[in-house]
Amino acid sequence: MGGDGGDILETVLDGGQACGARRRASLRRIRALVVKESRQLVRDKSNVLVGMFLPLLLILIFGYGLSFDVRNMPVAVVLEDTSPTATDAVAGLYLSPYFSPLTLTNMANAEQLMRDGEVDGIVRLGPDFSRRLAAGDASIQIIVNGVDANQARVMQAYAQGAVAQWNVRRRAAGEPLVSMVGSVTLQERIWFNEANSSTWFLVPGLIVLIMTLIGALLTALVMAREWERGTLEALFVTPVRAGEVLISKIIPYFGVGLVGLALCLLAARLLFEVPIRGSLLVILFCSMLYLLVSLGVGLLISAAVKNQFLAAQMAVLVSFLPALMLSGFIFDMRSVPFAVRAVSSVLPATYYVEALQTLFLAGNVWPLILKDCAVLAFAAAALLALAKARTRKE
Repeated sequence: MGGDGGDILETVLDGGQACGARRRASLRRIRALVVKESRQLVRDKSNVLVGMFLPLLLILIFGYGLSFDVRNMPVAVVLEDTSPTATDAVAGLYLSPYFSPLTLTNMANAEQLMRDGEVDGIVRLGPDFSRRLAAGDASIQIIVNGVDANQARVMQAYAQGAVAQWNVRRRAAGEPLVSMVGSVTLQERIWFNEANSSTWFLVPGLIVLIMTLIGALLTALVMAREWERGTLEALFVTPVRAGEVLISKIIPYFGVGLVGLALCLLAARLLFEVPIRGSLLVILFCSMLYLLVSLGVGLLISAAVKNQFLAAQMAVLVSFLPALMLSGFIFDMRSVPFAVRAVSSVLPATYYVEALQTLFLAGNVWPLILKDCAVLAFAAAALLALAKARTRKE
């Protein structure tokens, strides 16, 4: 019995030593592969361009070029009543950064300018404006170009706001009001985006696009290129395992993604002055989870198609376009049909957008953040497992 127990113990110890030796050998192989991938990443200028300069280019283009704020809208101000009271009623339009007013005295000319596309709206004060104002039933007509429905609504709201401010001053002086606004006093307060700037809303979503591009597109291209050149087949005839190859691909591009994230955060704070009210560590953790999701998508695509052109097309169709159109980055998903909302609800980008916008503008709202992080962690684990299962040694 004693001899049998000693043999069992010796077998267990030998097995433990063998497992430890295999683990050390695996770590050496992974370390060597990571060094090789890092050198290849630095050597290939296109990878550096996509990983380093593309984030800067995108954040400048989207940050400065994409905005939902409407400014300097050309509008015709038709003063058929040229009294000081009528002029004072529309003075707010001339002081507003949202309008570029053109003063006219003839409605026909204003209508022609609207048809020619020279102005996007008309603010008209009739010839009896002062008399009707004294009688308490004056009105101001606002006509907007409705081709762009969003701009039309914004212009109408801004014009009404300018007249409403004039009404407030008249109410304080006990004078008659313009009936367009009514007699109710509005007290407005904006939460989370007190600057009322669409840039504050767009910049967090832009980080999602950059993480998607770096993770999915870059990884898919690199892996597909190696499939085309036969490099991976050459690796697979060695003792290297498929999982070790995938880990060696993930680590360098994970680092590139973190560099892109740092550039985005610096640009958000220094260039666009977007507040960061939540924890930077939580932002980093959420971003790392989503970066793993993007890397998993890229690895899965390249393992499935093994062709650079098809991999690039699929990466754009499967990851970038959904992140742009269906994640809530630009459009509010509550206003789209149910089928589109259903697709949006299974996209990891949707939860990353929600987490970043919450952390940037509202702060550490833990119920939302924990839910979003849990979804991202599950998606990352599932995609990386699928990529490993699809990448097999043959």
